[in-house]
Amino acid sequence: MLKLQHVSKHFDNKAVLDDISVEIGTGEIVSLLGPSGSGKTTLLNMILGLTKVDHGKILFHDQDLSRVPMKKRGFNIVFQDYALFPNLNAYENIVYGLRNKKGAASAQEVQEYIDFLELQPHLKKRIGELSGGQKQRVALARTLVTKPRILLLDEPLSALDGVIKESIKQRIKSIAREFKLTTIIVTHDPEEALTLSDKILIIHQGKVAQFGTPQEIVHQPENEFVQEFIIKQLHIKRQNIYNLFGERYA
Repeated sequence: MLKLQHVSKHFDNKAVLDDISVEIGTGEIVSLLGPSGSGKTTLLNMILGLTKVDHGKILFHDQDLSRVPMKKRGFNIVFQDYALFPNLNAYENIVYGLRNKKGAASAQEVQEYIDFLELQPHLKKRIGELSGGQKQRVALARTLVTKPRILLLDEPLSALDGVIKESIKQRIKSIAREFKLTTIIVTHDPEEALTLSDKILIIHQGKVAQFGTPQEIVHQPENEFVQEFIIKQLHIKRQNIYNLFGERYA
């Protein structure tokens, strides 16, 4: 269980995040959703340990991690641009993070992750030879072999489209279920959040606008901002919403 208790962050005396309190269960997929500048990436970086908490606490299994350095938290992130090494092939990228890391995956476990993500045919390819979806899978494998206690994803679908995007969505869901891995995703796209997540944390001007399941967000928006942002501002595809939630917003 990950708990954020009254978490706040200021930059230049301006509140970027203000009194954020949520609980995220083990194995849940939670999207941090909001417009640009809402504070969602700052919150992701605070959970990771890249950005310091000004006020409040971040608890993981009731251990206060608010002042624990990033390297000791045991969390890991897949960045939006994948951050892969172009001079290494896919396999070398996957195992790069295992160097001198205690508790990481064994050789057998590494192979299991490779098989799980269907990367065996691509292991000898340079990064420039891979498609966007293949790069994303390599980045996921590189993160998983370090056995993170929480998986963080920064806009994991933004560079993908069509069938590839849907495939990566299913991979992320499978990873969370198969490994009971709590997964937190930053996205600006309501459709992605609604179709990928168990729960969605909508952030507006640094505050929690709503935290709930996709069904709750769609059928019971707690305020006008949530309704406008989800339904109108970003123009979610009508058919996708109909398939998921019925005719109310189709």
